[in-house]
Amino acid sequence: MEMIINFPGGLKVDAHFGPYNIPTDQPGKNGEPGLAPTPFATFLASVGTCAGIYVLGFCRQRGLPVEGIQIIQRMHTHPFTGMVGKIDLEIQVPPEFPEKYHSALVRAAEQCAVKKHFENPPQVEVYTREAKAETAPINVQE
Repeated sequence: MEMIINFPGGLKVDAHFGPYNIPTDQPGKNGEPGLAPTPFATFLASVGTCAGIYVLGFCRQRGLPVEGIQIIQRMHTHPFTGMVGKIDLEIQVPPEFPEKYHSALVRAAEQCAVKKHFENPPQVEVYTREAKAETAPINVQE
């Protein structure tokens, strides 16, 4: 998979792949919010939404309703580094959700590919290369 990351203006940095555009932004001066989530917030949201895909799939396979189910994601930062040291995913289910499926629901969420990549992180290599005329930056439209 290849993504194109570009800079559409201001503090925005967007990712494009296939038919999708993921906009990101930074808070403005005086702390006002940006026009899109920060890249880091988008990264963190991928954990809970990925787990949610597995919870949704589990319920759909068994004909269980998903109304009233939500995942609360909590990040715990390390006091010295400020880095996220732990992420909790609390799957809240309505009282009528069958208790016999609670632990299976947790196991389903634990299959999340994002979570698995945290357990075995990929190597990231950063480098520069001069663009040739035939590989000049692609102008991506929204």
